[in-house]
Amino acid sequence: MINPMISKSREIAPDRNARATNTCRSENSSPSWLNRLGNAWRDIAGSFSGSVRPDLSSKSDIRSLRKQMQDYLDAKGGEVSARARAASLGETYLSLNGKGRRRFLQLMADGFELDRAAVESAIEDYQSAATEDRPRLEIRLRGALEPKRIRLLTQFNTLPAGVKFLVDMRADLLKIYREDPHLAALEHDFRSLMTSWFDIGFLKLERISWEHPASLLEKLIEYEAVHEIRGWEDLRNRLESDRRCFAFFHPRMPEEPLIFVQVALVNGLAANVDILLDQAAPITDPKNADTAIFYSISNTQSGLGGISFGGFLIKRVVDLLKSEFPALKTFATLSPIPGFRHWLVENLKTGKFNLSDTELKDLKSIAELEDPGKAIGKLLDTANWYKDESLANTLQPIIMRAGAEYLAKAKRTDGVRAANSVANFHLMNGARIERLNWLGDTSKNGLKQSSGLMVNYLYDLERIETNHECYSITGKTALSSSVKRLLKNRPAVKDFPKNLID
Repeated sequence: MINPMISKSREIAPDRNARATNTCRSENSSPSWLNRLGNAWRDIAGSFSGSVRPDLSSKSDIRSLRKQMQDYLDAKGGEVSARARAASLGETYLSLNGKGRRRFLQLMADGFELDRAAVESAIEDYQSAATEDRPRLEIRLRGALEPKRIRLLTQFNTLPAGVKFLVDMRADLLKIYREDPHLAALEHDFRSLMTSWFDIGFLKLERISWEHPASLLEKLIEYEAVHEIRGWEDLRNRLESDRRCFAFFHPRMPEEPLIFVQVALVNGLAANVDILLDQAAPITDPKNADTAIFYSISNTQSGLGGISFGGFLIKRVVDLLKSEFPALKTFATLSPIPGFRHWLVENLKTGKFNLSDTELKDLKSIAELEDPGKAIGKLLDTANWYKDESLANTLQPIIMRAGAEYLAKAKRTDGVRAANSVANFHLMNGARIERLNWLGDTSKNGLKQSSGLMVNYLYDLERIETNHECYSITGKTALSSSVKRLLKNRPAVKDFPKNLID
């Protein structure tokens, strides 16, 4: 619980608020970064700048674009000329609409793949070569196996904000690549590049404070994906002395956090996010805290999807917090359970989750029992249902037990990974499911996603590696005694499925 002793007010300092607000208004009134980038690249492109329709709708547009790409690959005019051509190509991409960008990516994927004749020739030469010549021919073969489009992509890396441009280009590709095998091959190339460029060894961990530039703080508000930041006062509250915010940055994207985590330094496991984020609550001395609660982790760049930083971020932050605050003994999350409400209603309808006789009797006393799934769905659609004591008391044991079943038992089709993505993330990183929290999030989104239920994942530093190995290999989930008790209270059902969902 929060210490009742007030060390200072959480109210925002007026001068800082004004400075932040004014700075961000100035930033918002300027052109978007894409427009600024296009202007910068236009200067680099110089005479190579071209013009095509935004949707690349004509054959002449495609011919012009193909020539742009091929001229770069032919490397006419040396490095300066190649950089100018890359800038021109990037400027072209920025000028396109959605249809045009799809056609741009399709042309890059389909028209600039492997030179198969060169690959076959390199293979034949390698197979017939003497032993002493094979190392040289291996190098030749590896070069032949690299698609031409790789050179097109890597050249953007030399341009101002080129890495951010490529990250955003991949974000466009991720929306459509499953529709075309050539685009799937391009996505494979993209992912290989991004995995290499965004290796954890290249990233810088930085604590973000209220003293950072307002332009960066504004991005925290924009990118927060778990619990909406409702303006500057809310953000200031989350950056106070008993709070921490850490982010990973890439040296080629110094103004863009890749992922950030928000931490509250408290006493005991937090059970309710509204209490945790209450701006009127007193600020406590973090040196007296015994628990670090990770209550929000947000990935900010959709173009880096599938490239994981979260596990490394948590472990690095735990090390920093332990060093700064030796009194910290417990490291845990207060996490949402997205998708749980939908799972509950659907699995009641299909009979994959069943109510006990007592639960059915209690439910029948407050609702018309057409079937349990429909009944509970209607009840959860009732405005402010959780404020009705009788209704809440009836639903609580059902939702708590179902939550335990969902997190501990529901698997993906591989039979190993948890169906819930947040659970899978923390379990894969070695956490255990510690406690379910009734009405931990009664926000509109919290009720819609999980009927208000939240969960603590505990990072027991001595068990992290063991938990990770057990889960990643066999799917065995580490559970606390309280969660196990919830699971034991389930009704006996004939042929109860091992996995609650496919």
